Order: sequence, then C-alpha cells, then structure tokens
Amino acid sequence: MNDIIIKNITRIVIPFAQIYGIFVILNGHVSPGGGFAGGAIIGTSLILYTLVFGREKGRKKFSHKASEIAETGGILIYVIVGLIGLVVAGRFLTNLGAGFPEGVIGNIISGGMIPILMIGIGIKVASTMISLFNLLIDEAI
Repeated sequence: MNDIIIKNITRIVIPFAQIYGIFVILNGHVSPGGGFAGGAIIGTSLILYTLVFGREKGRKKFSHKASEIAETGGILIYVIVGLIGLVVAGRFLTNLGAGFPEGVIGNIISGGMIPILMIGIGIKVASTMISLFNLLIDEAI
C-alpha cells in the first residue's frame, strides 16, 4: 500500500492499540478483558502493520522465529504456574492453596497467579494470531 496518509495514521495508532492491549491483559482479573482479549488486540495491531507496510516489513517486526518463541513462551508460563499449584497444593492451577496471596478486591496487584496466567495467555493469543495470518497470506500468494 502506497498511501502516505494510511501509513502515517497506522504509525500513530499502533502504539496506542498495543498499550491498550497490554492494559486489557494486566487488568483482566479485576475488570472485563483478560489475556485473550488483550492478546487479540495486540495481534490485530501486528496484522494491521503487515497489511499497511507489507509482508517483508511485517516479518522484520515480528518474524516467524519470534512468533514460535512467543507461542512456546506463552504456553510455558501457563503450564509452569499450573505445575506450581500441582507441586505445592496437589491441584493444577490452584491459587490460594499454592501460597499465592489473595490480595484486595479491585486492586491491580491482587488475584494471586491469575495476572501471570493472563500474561501467558495474551502472549500466546497474539503470537498465534500473527502466525495464522502469515500462514494464510503465504498460502494465498
């Protein structure tokens, strides 16, 4: 796409979209949203970048290797936190039984391991979205 207006607007909008996606992920345990919604916002911003600036520039921003690492890392965060609960309390993904602090209702630093899980889910969803998009684009061409 060679439209300078769309490229400039995209350069302005993408950082705000990604910050909002991070906000949704980090506040998912105290408000609507969470890892899936925030990851979808971040993944969509990466797809927008690829659509506006082209496949090659999109791959430079978030390569296939980086996507593989992010997908693996996101699921590893989820599994490791779950295994902590299994080892400490005898149940996968147990929160209070594993010794995570309960916190205060509505406080951003509360919810025990749930915010950590939301981060892992957000990473996984964003990287999967961009991977699937790139796969579909490569198949279409």
